[in-house]
Amino acid sequence: MIDLDVVTLSRLQFASTAMFHFLFVPLTLGLSFLLAIMESVYVMTGREIWRRMTKFWGVLFGINFALGVATGIVMEFQFGMNWAYYSHYVGDIFGAPLAIEGLMAFFLEATFVGLFFFGWDRLSKLGHLVVTWLVALGTNLSALWILVANGWMQNPVGAVFNPQTMRMEMTDFAEVIFNPVAQAKFVHTVSAGYVLGAMFIMGISAWYLLRGRHIDLAKRSMTVAASFGLASALSVVVLGDESGYLTTEHQQMKIAAMEAMWETEEAPANFNLIAIPNQEARENSFAIEIPWVMGLIGTRSLTTPMLGINELVEHAKVRIANGLRAYQALQAVRADASDIEARRLFDANWRDLGYALLLKRYMQDITQASPEDIAKAAWDTVPQVAPLFWTFRVMVGLGLYFILFFAVAFFLASRDRLQRHPRLLKLAVWSIPLPWIAIECGWFVAEFGRQPWAIEGVLPTYYAASGLSFTDLMISMSIFLLLYGTLAVIGVKVMLHAIRKGPDEHGAPLAPSALSYGSRNAPLLRG
Repeated sequence: MIDLDVVTLSRLQFASTAMFHFLFVPLTLGLSFLLAIMESVYVMTGREIWRRMTKFWGVLFGINFALGVATGIVMEFQFGMNWAYYSHYVGDIFGAPLAIEGLMAFFLEATFVGLFFFGWDRLSKLGHLVVTWLVALGTNLSALWILVANGWMQNPVGAVFNPQTMRMEMTDFAEVIFNPVAQAKFVHTVSAGYVLGAMFIMGISAWYLLRGRHIDLAKRSMTVAASFGLASALSVVVLGDESGYLTTEHQQMKIAAMEAMWETEEAPANFNLIAIPNQEARENSFAIEIPWVMGLIGTRSLTTPMLGINELVEHAKVRIANGLRAYQALQAVRADASDIEARRLFDANWRDLGYALLLKRYMQDITQASPEDIAKAAWDTVPQVAPLFWTFRVMVGLGLYFILFFAVAFFLASRDRLQRHPRLLKLAVWSIPLPWIAIECGWFVAEFGRQPWAIEGVLPTYYAASGLSFTDLMISMSIFLLLYGTLAVIGVKVMLHAIRKGPDEHGAPLAPSALSYGSRNAPLLRG
């Protein structure tokens, strides 16, 4: 039995490296498509300003890409170091999409990134444009295969448990790829990356406009980013609704915890706009509800109730009991492979075997579990409600803000009036970090809400960890944090240097449009 402090440290180490790595991934997703759009305009119009835009934003893309690669490689080693039993138990399924991501998507992306930077004077306009679009394609394919793997952790399909090898084994690769949870996560995640890329360009371009620098480039960049960002922000909300519906279907406990829904809600369920969850009392101390909304989002019907946490715990007790039957049958099959009755009993209940493993936290011989032990393990299926509840609402609130912001920016950009609204430009600068906050909140909800499972319903998190010591984990975690902290400082400095330097203007004078701010903003221009 693994010390829970070791499990907590293992989770913290992986969470810190994963969330740090994911500071770079979504920006890579967003900037890659925006680069392809800008260069497409350059090829179609032949105007040099669009080439300069593509090259300038490409420099920031390259810095971000390099940091993403450096921080992402470490994560795959952590599966073997911190989560050895996880790698043994589900490596046959989880490893396949990761291998494809490395062999097909990452090499495609990395190869054409080099051609993007060094091929401007060596390739034709059309040839270089094809390279840029292939960079964008490779970037998104990388995200696809990673999210196929993560989607399988949320909804394990296309696999069975083999009593002979004591591992999960793949039975249908197509089912793993086309897992509805994985597909919904992919489109939702890449759309969030597009929002980040658009806000990143909007904020930096607004900073240039406020200082009267690179006016033509900044105005065109903001126009592209405003339209792209509005479409992306709208798609994030629509696709988020799809993710919510699939979560209700496949991860009922997660959705109940996100909504602090302790009791089953009759159809159509209400949405808790604000609540103060009390996990010890298993109720909300205060709540403001919006009628019907949760029922429409979660079930897309007016007649389907939504199960609450208390009722889902009762369901977990039943599944633990079924899992114990599977566990006992497994012992019999392992002792005598010809025991047909034991194999039949195992085949009928193996999908609940993971629920029985929840008891391993409390005892070595789980066949001796009492009803009290089963009840205690069943309550372990409830994640921490308050952090999920509030993190989800921060994410949703920011998503609605992005729609409003980009809608206003698109309206003003379509009338060439962005530069006349310095308050909006300042807001754009201050809004640069917000998509990162929303994205990190989204990943927190997805992964923290899955607890106590490493693989939903199949493998408990504490059972998946390696048998490392507390000292081992503290040393490796300290090294990771030191390296990542150093990378963060270097990355931010290099990025800020590139932004302050700005694009190569080839000696072009300040655009006359800078004077449109009027004398009231003259200090900003001089700054």
